[in-house]
Amino acid sequence: MSLDPGPNISMPNPLIKIRPPKGWAALRLGDLVEFRDLLVALAGRDIKLRYKQTLLGVAWVVLQPLLAAGIFTFVFGVIAGMKSTGPSYFAFSFAGLLGWTAFSSTLSKASASMVGNAHLVSKVYFPRLVLPLSTLGSTLLDFAVSLLVMALLLVVYRTVPSAAVLLLPLWLGAILCLALGLGLAAAALTVSYRDVQYILPVIIPFLMYASPVAYEVTAAPEHVRFVLYLNPMTALLEGLRWSLLGGNPAGMVPPTAGWLVYSLAFALLFLAAGAIVFKRMERRFADVI
Repeated sequence: MSLDPGPNISMPNPLIKIRPPKGWAALRLGDLVEFRDLLVALAGRDIKLRYKQTLLGVAWVVLQPLLAAGIFTFVFGVIAGMKSTGPSYFAFSFAGLLGWTAFSSTLSKASASMVGNAHLVSKVYFPRLVLPLSTLGSTLLDFAVSLLVMALLLVVYRTVPSAAVLLLPLWLGAILCLALGLGLAAAALTVSYRDVQYILPVIIPFLMYASPVAYEVTAAPEHVRFVLYLNPMTALLEGLRWSLLGGNPAGMVPPTAGWLVYSLAFALLFLAAGAIVFKRMERRFADVI
């Protein structure tokens, strides 16, 4: 039996429609699992190169927040005469700097990750999300080292953390989500508009003074506190500081539940929005960068 349709009968051509994925499928988060080895390798490279050819090496992780906390203590605690709820103004400032440094470091490094790896983006295929995500490794290492210094300060000031310290990963995770969301959007925009890499170093210090890093929100006038709490970092920094210093006799209390929910929701929203902006602009990276 022959299956030849003959010369006058044509077989229909298959119709295949290729459309770009929409919604969360467009993020292709499964690719991050497939390229997890590359993610780990880039994170390790970032950690090794950060303090290469420096005399003090990883000691800079400790010296930078210590010097900043000392300056804040002198300016706000001594000259301005501001009071703090905690064992000392120095420990109060250092606890705030732990959260702020994690935020600013993640935002700065994530925003520069695409331009800084232009040779990889233009020549090799891999999920571009790997580059900004790989910067989290050095941030977490710096936070861990600084957290050990914080533990020494608590011993010096004879402060025993309460059970609130168990919520520390929650505050850190929310801070990193907020910073990474902003960093993803900034990284995508920097590829096309290099002005972003010059604007961020100017904006970040202003954001620090708009956040309660070296002062308490209760020290501000009543009508100003609402504006300060609109900054999602405010409640997150207060929550982180409460987790670290909440066991002291001064009775440090967490921010109100309403502002905590606001900040946590804002962090997740920014992370999702940043990822969507990044993926929408990703197809142009190799051509523009």
